[in-house]
Amino acid sequence: MALQLGQTAPDFEADTTEGRIRFHEWIGDSWAVLFSHPKDFTPVCTTELGYMAKLQPEFAKRNTKVIGLSVDPTDRHAAWAKDIEETQGHHPNYPMIGDTDLKVSKLYGMLPYEAGESCEGRTAVDNLTVRTVFVIGPDKKVKLLFAYPMTTGRNFDEVLRVLDSLQLTAKHRVATPVNWHQGEDVIIAGAVSDDEAKTIYPNGWKAPKPYLRIVPQPRG
Repeated sequence: MALQLGQTAPDFEADTTEGRIRFHEWIGDSWAVLFSHPKDFTPVCTTELGYMAKLQPEFAKRNTKVIGLSVDPTDRHAAWAKDIEETQGHHPNYPMIGDTDLKVSKLYGMLPYEAGESCEGRTAVDNLTVRTVFVIGPDKKVKLLFAYPMTTGRNFDEVLRVLDSLQLTAKHRVATPVNWHQGEDVIIAGAVSDDEAKTIYPNGWKAPKPYLRIVPQPRG
């Protein structure tokens, strides 16, 4: 069964291009982005891995670790990384999980349990559902998930935008409106009464409707 928002991200041990890890221990007190790939040396994924390497410092600024997964062994990941750097201008600067036994893909609901126990003989089409992005909080809960088809490159700028919203709303009792970006106005959460809001926002708020209370983004 596919994971749902708010569920605990399953823990696992796996080999990566940076050594063996236990996932929850690797996350520690950070946020994490896990993004998966159906096969090494696939064209769309090549562009994605390069762009994520470019963005990785932005995730690091937000106390967020990045980790990839592909249904192939780590030595193939290392060879693929050379192509990624050559064609995209960025070498993957984050670990890549080798999911040769399909354990993680099945654990995260990206492949059915009847998919077998080996990546051998499987094509990218066989693994087409292994194209998901999971954002996981320091509490190890799933905060966001996106699933993409093989023919459509993922928008990692959007992942970064949503991460900003997740971190802001985890700290303050607000929500972010459509297409919100860092620094823009936010909405007072519905669970906050007007009396509470007057204490939190003594300068008041804009309210085109009683349920739509708009304030500047909280700082800190």
